[in-house]
Amino acid sequence: MKATHLAALLALPLAATPLFAAEPAPPKLIVAISIDQFSADLFAQYRQHFDGGLKRLSEGVVFPSAYQSHGGTETCPGHSVILTGSRPARTGIFANSWYDQSLERPDKKVYCAEDPTISGSDSGSKRVVSPYLLRVPTLGDWMKRADPRARSVVVSGKDRAAVMLGGHDSDQRWYWSNDRFAGTGKPSPAAAVAAVNGDVAADLAKDFDAMALPQVCRPRSRAVDVAGGGAPVGAGRFARDSDDPINAVRFMASPEVDAATLDLAAGLRGEMRLGEGPATDLLAIGLSATDFIGHIYGTQGSEMCLQLMALDRALGDFFRKLDGAGIDYLVMLTADHGGSDIPERKNQHAIPGAGRVDANLAPSVVNAGLAAKFGLKAPALLAGDAFGDMYVDRSIARPTRKRVLDSAVNTYRTHPQVEAVFTRPQLAAAPVPTGRPELWSLLDRAKASFDPERSGDFVVVLKFDVTPVYNTMSGSVAAHGSPWDYDRRVPLLFWRKGLVPFEQSLPVESVDILPTLAAIVGVPIPPGSIDGRCLDLDEGPGTSCRP
Repeated sequence: MKATHLAALLALPLAATPLFAAEPAPPKLIVAISIDQFSADLFAQYRQHFDGGLKRLSEGVVFPSAYQSHGGTETCPGHSVILTGSRPARTGIFANSWYDQSLERPDKKVYCAEDPTISGSDSGSKRVVSPYLLRVPTLGDWMKRADPRARSVVVSGKDRAAVMLGGHDSDQRWYWSNDRFAGTGKPSPAAAVAAVNGDVAADLAKDFDAMALPQVCRPRSRAVDVAGGGAPVGAGRFARDSDDPINAVRFMASPEVDAATLDLAAGLRGEMRLGEGPATDLLAIGLSATDFIGHIYGTQGSEMCLQLMALDRALGDFFRKLDGAGIDYLVMLTADHGGSDIPERKNQHAIPGAGRVDANLAPSVVNAGLAAKFGLKAPALLAGDAFGDMYVDRSIARPTRKRVLDSAVNTYRTHPQVEAVFTRPQLAAAPVPTGRPELWSLLDRAKASFDPERSGDFVVVLKFDVTPVYNTMSGSVAAHGSPWDYDRRVPLLFWRKGLVPFEQSLPVESVDILPTLAAIVGVPIPPGSIDGRCLDLDEGPGTSCRP
């Protein structure tokens, strides 16, 4: 959707929403939290051990099987879904990055949360962070349009999470960048940002001792060797040396960054008096440490155990600050995607078939084969990984390009670690998936991620339990991004004081979050403009899904 289409959508008339005496008034503050890579499996594994903020949410309205139903389960697509009610096929954000061969850039690569039309921006460290590529409005956009007095604030450990949660019209948008929180604020940067950045700078100047192991984490503290040249993982405890040249990186991949993010969220809430004005406000929070830790250490060692126990405590502290403010707030917590453990530990935990992707599936290796076969001087395939969207270089003459495409598709399709390859014509012709997301075919899942303007010439799906990381010396030992349920299934939790708790184990979708919250706030969404449905959070015969 181009910017003009977005403006037209936001300009649709809003129908009046009657409020009945028996219905509770809308909360004064919506707190929307995403824990990056917090899979439904991790939630189930640790739920019995939570005694802080996650315990509180576990005693609210719980959907333990919420599906990020699309196939490309990466950070940017997942966050684009959470507060838009739309799958990546509609949001236009189907991957963390992709290739646009019409660009002047030599590498043609686009980062999901940048504005590629701005001179000097690139897909890497020089990117201009922007919601330009997001084709749809977010909850905050709808709320501010319904009542201009509403405020929308977002804080995250990742810029892409902040952009996708905050949308096009956030008042404050802050994210972790190198060694501090950076971003923008209207009318000016908030004092809370300077205070938290000062605290972080002081922390980075000090050594950080290894964290004490709670009883629940002790059995999980065991070093496991990984293939691919990386160091063993599984027994880490996040000690930091202030003189370490990557001290800030270690901070980012530790429970400390989530604590700082929540401190900033609480500071902005207080400074802006969110939840104390005439309209409902939105505070969106992206907690990123679980994802960094999952990639660097896997999900079943002491590192992840320490992270989740610390996050539970930090969320408890954050909620107590909100309680102390005396405001009426509703919390929604979910994840942008799930994740899976390292195959070496899976092999020891009764999954002998798990393994790492064959390095011969790397785009560089496939490109070498195509170059030799067709006499090409430049790489024929534009791709960043051994799976996902692949693009054939359009500068190749059309007859040869078709043969290159067919050869590349056959290379992947015939490899024993590849489950499926879907071509652009297949995806374009496939119907939009409907019904229960856990029953969708692989083609359905890929269709939910297909953007006809931006997606690749074909999509590669690796087999179940194939980890798409072969070189672990780069710092990453595990990954996500597959259409399998360990990457798609996440928890979805709602809590509000006085909300009668219940649990619904049947599957729902992450696209259901926006209509659910919009109904509670009283912001109508035009029919047909989203993919989700409202979830009734009223435990009894009433409904929270107002007409």
